[in-house]
Amino acid sequence: MKPPLTRRSPRPQHPSDRQRGVTMLLVAVAMVVIIGMAALSIDVITLYLAREEAQRSADAAALAAARILSVSGLTGDPTNTTGNWSMVCGPDDGTHGLAARAAKAVVAQNAVGSLAASSINVTYSAPGGSSTADCTSLTNSTFGVNPLVTVQIQQTSLPTFFSRIWRTTGNSVSATATAEVFNPSNSTNAGFSTITPVQPRCVKPWAVPNEDPMYPVPSGSLYCNQSGGPGACQPLVSISTGAVNHPGISTGGTGVSGIIGETFWLNPDCRWSQSSCLTRINPPQANYNNGSGFMKGPPNLVLAPAQVGTTTALAVPSCASGDVLEEAIAGCDSAQNYSCGVPPPTGTNIVDLNRYPNASITDGVSCLIHQADTTNFTSLSGQDYLSNPPVLGTPASYPFDILAGSSNPLGAAVSGKPISSSSSIVSLPIYDQTTPITSGTTTAVTFVGFLQVFINAVDQYGNVNVTVLNVTGCGNDATGTAVAGTSPVPIRLITPP
Repeated sequence: MKPPLTRRSPRPQHPSDRQRGVTMLLVAVAMVVIIGMAALSIDVITLYLAREEAQRSADAAALAAARILSVSGLTGDPTNTTGNWSMVCGPDDGTHGLAARAAKAVVAQNAVGSLAASSINVTYSAPGGSSTADCTSLTNSTFGVNPLVTVQIQQTSLPTFFSRIWRTTGNSVSATATAEVFNPSNSTNAGFSTITPVQPRCVKPWAVPNEDPMYPVPSGSLYCNQSGGPGACQPLVSISTGAVNHPGISTGGTGVSGIIGETFWLNPDCRWSQSSCLTRINPPQANYNNGSGFMKGPPNLVLAPAQVGTTTALAVPSCASGDVLEEAIAGCDSAQNYSCGVPPPTGTNIVDLNRYPNASITDGVSCLIHQADTTNFTSLSGQDYLSNPPVLGTPASYPFDILAGSSNPLGAAVSGKPISSSSSIVSLPIYDQTTPITSGTTTAVTFVGFLQVFINAVDQYGNVNVTVLNVTGCGNDATGTAVAGTSPVPIRLITPP
């Protein structure tokens, strides 16, 4: 017999039964939200990092352009008397506007600036003035004393992810930086109430007298201070105002159109092979040569060794293993030893005739500029050079291109190619030579300015051939806190990142 059929009543529906599948839906929605937030976070981080990268790029580009203004000697021609400003800070057309090209080259090396849609704008201005892409329009302003260069970068199509949903034209970042080039010469004309001193680092311990060895312009082959020459040599800088006495830019090393570009010798005022510096002429001056085979020129400046060793020289290369003077030449001497415009007895500027410097100069310079052969100073032996070989130090065109030598630390890949920085660019103190100095002693003197020069070569007797890149004066009346920097024409960023 079959069991009777029993109809079971349906099981009551539990509330959780109605939520079946909802959890999966919620998880799916949550995953979309989480993925979206993650994508948005990536976008935000991408834009933030791009903004920081763009700012770093703008800062570096502004400083690079400012450095070009400094080493090109533009502030040594503060009123553009020779009409060469456009070569350095005119519109970038491939021939003019070297500073703008340098800024753009720096930006192009950056991850943001190298993108195709990057916009790079380089402008110039005098303090408190309007910006322009052509600095020649600023001739009648204070631009020549205190140039400002501004670099603006904008990238309008950064690659992003989630934000593309509502932005079809991409995302943009921008950054702006302004750098200042300050030449204290005639700084009262740039809005400063007093002459402002400078205190550059890594100054070479060669105190040169305040005389321009090529001004007045030579009479035939006779230079100033020579019998039959055009008369007494004029000061490099004004003692009272710090102004450059012979502003302008010359080519061929002649100095005809101005001090920038002059090429001459620096001869130690110390007779050869002595235990201390027994002077050849006192006070040292321009265009002196006693007929000795140990001197070069004219044109020349006879230098006195400045005191070193009050603080230890830094960044001394291994090839400088001699005395402290050699180390200071090949390395980085302390800025404390060279304060512009600070007179004795409060100043620390000392001419030191206790030491014989000639051999140390030869060894220190050859180490510094990577010159292998000091007996051959008319052709290259590894050092960087100005673009007019084989005649060293007489560039025929402006701006003066600096080309890497075969022994440049950057390697063979850059040999013969333009560079913007070189160990051959050095700063030298100009001193007021009216202060008497005595052999075998130290004498406190007043540094009234600085020369920024390019070292072309050194010979085996300590004579150094140089080309003037810039000059700055501060006179005897400089007051206030010194402007510090690696150059006597210091550069600095003046806008925060």
